[in-house]
Amino acid sequence: MRGASKKKTNGAVLRVFLAFALIVSAALAARPSIERVFLDRMAADGAATLNIAVEGLNSTLERFEPLAKLIAERPILTQLLNDPENQGVKPFVNEQLRLTALTLGVSDVYLMDIGGTTIAASNYRKETSFVGRNYSYRPYFREALGGGLGRFFARGTTSGQRGYFFAAPVLDQTRIVGVLAIKFLIDPFEASWQGGGSEIIVTDRVGVVFMSSRSDWHFRTVAPIQDNDLDEIAATQQYPLDRLLPLDISVPDVTSGPDRVVLDAVDYVRNTAELKNVGWTAELLTPAAAALAQALSVLAIIGLIALLLTLMAAVLLGRRARAREREDERRAAQEELERQVQHRTADLNAANERLLVEIEERRATEERLRTTQKELVQAGKLAALGQMSAALSHEINQPLAAVKSYAENAATFLDRNRIADARENVKRISKMADRMATLSGHLRNFARRPQETTGPVDLSLVLDDALELMAPRITKAGAIVDRAPGTCESAIVNGGRVRLQQVFVNLISNALDAMEGMAAPKIAITRTDLDGKIRISVVDSGSGLEVDAAKRAFDPFFTTKSPGKGLGLGLSISYNIVEDFGGCLTAKNNETGPGACFSVELVHLDAQDQGKVAAE
Repeated sequence: MRGASKKKTNGAVLRVFLAFALIVSAALAARPSIERVFLDRMAADGAATLNIAVEGLNSTLERFEPLAKLIAERPILTQLLNDPENQGVKPFVNEQLRLTALTLGVSDVYLMDIGGTTIAASNYRKETSFVGRNYSYRPYFREALGGGLGRFFARGTTSGQRGYFFAAPVLDQTRIVGVLAIKFLIDPFEASWQGGGSEIIVTDRVGVVFMSSRSDWHFRTVAPIQDNDLDEIAATQQYPLDRLLPLDISVPDVTSGPDRVVLDAVDYVRNTAELKNVGWTAELLTPAAAALAQALSVLAIIGLIALLLTLMAAVLLGRRARAREREDERRAAQEELERQVQHRTADLNAANERLLVEIEERRATEERLRTTQKELVQAGKLAALGQMSAALSHEINQPLAAVKSYAENAATFLDRNRIADARENVKRISKMADRMATLSGHLRNFARRPQETTGPVDLSLVLDDALELMAPRITKAGAIVDRAPGTCESAIVNGGRVRLQQVFVNLISNALDAMEGMAAPKIAITRTDLDGKIRISVVDSGSGLEVDAAKRAFDPFFTTKSPGKGLGLGLSISYNIVEDFGGCLTAKNNETGPGACFSVELVHLDAQDQGKVAAE
């Protein structure tokens, strides 16, 4: 009985191992198909990766393509080409090209005369400057001189750096007087291609590798180069001739699946894409070993599964015991989960309490910030008053001196019984007193703390007050204020009269500061009616705003004034005031002439609000 049982067991074991052998044999027979699946997937992933790289190249070429023509339209370039020895223009053009190269992010920008000699370049400061060098042998120069857009890829004969060139003709009316060229480097592209597990190469129409994720492949060839192509490369000095050596490349003996190539003894899956606009071919090479290793992994998994199946009988014997163990583990895990839930609940309650405390602290902080902002607004007004103090002192002392003189004259006239003349002097004294009272009233209103509420405000009256306050300083500076007629007409906007007055005092004060020391300073104040808004622009005739200053004009404590002449808070405070009114304050350079333009846009209220003008 025991022997029969043993025979049955042995027979069952034999059948299990036979099944295992059949599964393994079938897996080995299916190995080529499995490898094909992973190679096809590798090719599909490679195509997507190569498409991204090609799109990056195309988009960069499209972005830089129009720049040469745009730069070539600058009149100063034509002026220098017509008079190359003009030492007043040449340094300016060199520096302008240097700044243009920095702004555009290109390697070089340079100007050549019709003979191909460089007369100005962005790298004029460097030892490898292009100035004085002749590039008439370059195809891009000849194409641009013919009136077209020149484009070319080569290694720089001066810098030794590989780059792509665009060139455009410089016209004096309809006559071509020179060529403007730009060059951008390709190293950033190659850097982005590295580290992905694949190699990328880009070849030109004759098969020269001029871009690659591997530097040792630069200027190698994928096919023999014809003699006439070598002559052209030598004539244009496109590549170093001593490095035009063929790569060790061959095609493996495979009849199906994706394209394969063996390069430097490494088997690669090859994806190819054409850049038709420039005649390039881009190839992505992914080591096939990775796909083959994945196929082997699948086979190993199949073998492991087969082995597991052979052990299934033994596993079944212990299944009941493992079921009990799993139940115990499940119960223990459930208890642990409940304990963790309780612990997490306690943590969440504590976190909620901390969050409530933090919310209360933030509310208190916001209240302190609002208070600080009010103090900064008041400080800004007092600072403006301090800045105007010298001119205001003169504005008050002058009427006082006149009052004294008129009073002495009136006494003399009374002694001589000239009553009519004495009465005329007393009237003049009264007018002087009214003038000083008006000025002091403006100062008192400007200095007092405003209300927080907003409402209808007559914009023309606010401008009247601001100009009245700034009149002494404007007169002292010898400035002319050109106030457009529209700014004198009544316009009801949402705001507060005192705070809005402070905004325009700040803008006028900044305009005077920007024109300090200049001849014939001028401030233009204009009004533009928009859809539901009114824009008031204050334009000075100064030197304008630099790019960084225009971006940071409203940042707290940012100032372009010399030390001791400003804290950089005036525009920041004004920006917040206008924003509180539901409007906006912007800064830019004047589009129609020199100087800067600051514009205040405010909500235009209906005519029915005319009688509700807020005094603040």
